[in-house]
Amino acid sequence: MARDFSGGPPKHHHVESKKKRLPWIFGIFALCIACYLLGAWQTTSAPVNRSELYQRVGCDETSSQSGNKTSSPVSSSPLRLDFESHHQVDVNKTEAVQRFSPCDMSYSEYTPCQDPRRGRKFDRKMLKYRERHCPTKEEQLLCLIPAPPKYKTPFKWPQSRDFAWYDNIPHRELSIEKAVQNWIQVEGDRFRFPGGGTMFPRGADAYIDDINALIPLTKGNIRTAIDTGCGVASWGAYLLKRDIVTMSFAPRDSHAAQVQFALERGVPAMIGVMASKRLPYPARAFDMAHCSRCLIPWMNYDGMYLIEVDRVLRPGGYWILSGPPINWKTHWRGWERTQEDLKQEQDSIESVAKRLCWKKVIEKNDLAIWQKPINHVECVKSRNVYKTPHICKSDNPDMAWERDMESCITPLPETSDPNDVAGGALEKWPERAFAVPPRISSGSIPGITAEKLREDNQLWKERVVHYKRIVPISKGRYRNVMDMNAYLGGFAAALSKYPVWVMNTVPANSNQDTLGVIYERGFLGTYQDWCEAFSTYPRTYDLIHAGGIFSIYQDRCDITLILLEMDRILRPEGTVVFRDTVEILVKIKAITDGMRWKSQIMDHESGPFNPEKILLAVKTYWTGEEKKES
Repeated sequence: MARDFSGGPPKHHHVESKKKRLPWIFGIFALCIACYLLGAWQTTSAPVNRSELYQRVGCDETSSQSGNKTSSPVSSSPLRLDFESHHQVDVNKTEAVQRFSPCDMSYSEYTPCQDPRRGRKFDRKMLKYRERHCPTKEEQLLCLIPAPPKYKTPFKWPQSRDFAWYDNIPHRELSIEKAVQNWIQVEGDRFRFPGGGTMFPRGADAYIDDINALIPLTKGNIRTAIDTGCGVASWGAYLLKRDIVTMSFAPRDSHAAQVQFALERGVPAMIGVMASKRLPYPARAFDMAHCSRCLIPWMNYDGMYLIEVDRVLRPGGYWILSGPPINWKTHWRGWERTQEDLKQEQDSIESVAKRLCWKKVIEKNDLAIWQKPINHVECVKSRNVYKTPHICKSDNPDMAWERDMESCITPLPETSDPNDVAGGALEKWPERAFAVPPRISSGSIPGITAEKLREDNQLWKERVVHYKRIVPISKGRYRNVMDMNAYLGGFAAALSKYPVWVMNTVPANSNQDTLGVIYERGFLGTYQDWCEAFSTYPRTYDLIHAGGIFSIYQDRCDITLILLEMDRILRPEGTVVFRDTVEILVKIKAITDGMRWKSQIMDHESGPFNPEKILLAVKTYWTGEEKKES
């Protein structure tokens, strides 16, 4: 096609003038380049070596500020680059970096919210004095909790299940008090845990085999368990090889440091008590609950403690009871109680269980087992017969942080078919870890979908691959892991193939309560307000993950106090992985530098352009000093 010239054909003299301009343009361009190269050659000489090359950058601050033009082009001072952020947010009210000194050795086993001295000020009724009573802001310690003078790195799992260093927990009381029951023995410089218990003198393994003969423990249907009054957690320790994870809890009482022993063994445990508050776990969390001579008065307060067990049990879950009053006809003399008293106690427990719509599965020798119904279709109808306890109304059953227990039955999600599992059935373990949990598939958590779960799983798979390059996750260095902001439990799922367990904490009163999802995936966790201390002993976690937690709490409380709490629960030479914005990580690093930690800020695993960064910190090894005898 011919080109269209709207103004007619081009004139001959226009074409000729354009041809004459081109040589002038190229000539001027070449002259400019020549002048530039000549000037550069006159003012520049080649550096003699690499150090001179770096010094020629010309960042000599003194020379530039004084405006001295006669100074040498080679700076006499080394190159200094400023990496500090000059646009930090005001994260909290801590104004300056400070060096934290060690606390007195008397605080070596300090548990801020379960301090026996503070607890004595509270009501002894319903054991309220053994519940969480946290220090006021004026009472909080601004010092570092010291390890015992001869503290050693704990044994690696699985050896830690059976042994712990005496110097790490220098308490002989249980080895003497429970000597006949084989809880714990002292052998030279270490403790040995034979696996015994008050009601299983043949050992926890044989006791669990007795339970397995009555209900199926190894088919994958039972994954999460809770042990009320756990002792040194031998029941939970020996369930692990059957792929059952147990939340063991016991109060800080006269049985010194029993939860501390459990965690030193590498077994999940928390300080806790059945008193007046709900247990800090969501509804329908556990497949199995256990009490072996746990001394909980199940029949008191209108059966409120059994009602609380019912709340945290999954539909179809089991409750196992051994010890008084079970098999009282055989043991009543050894228990130093009358037959009438024991019979009345068992009748009361049986009555409460029946009114909760539980079915008694079996009673054999020292074991009795009940099962919670899979739904409340028949239980609702039975209220015409059993007037109490009534079924609760207008209550969120998952709200458990600092909530009073209730003497009404927690309602199960509605179902019309009496054969359906209320809330949805779960996959068997291990498929359960990556299957879509019923709480997500039912849409009961706003904004959380199956697609978001899949994305979160993929995200954590990539993160753990990256973490393995910077911390020895797969080499047995870590056993007890805490995720301070667990969300959907993706970190725990990605670590499930390694010999670790994860305490998944979900911040209390968060916008999305996801702890129920974590339990439906087959992992353990608890609610926690990080403005307060965690319910554990010092030096009980090897690795702590803190993803975005300081962005959540920066306006709620002083992050210095959160970091001091992390230092309390972290073992010497333990590791913390922080994920947050640069501004917050710089602030955290400034504080932890005064806590005897070594840390380094790193790029996000996706590269330097991601605004989220990683701060890798390690608590250095140091201990308290031995008290000198006068």
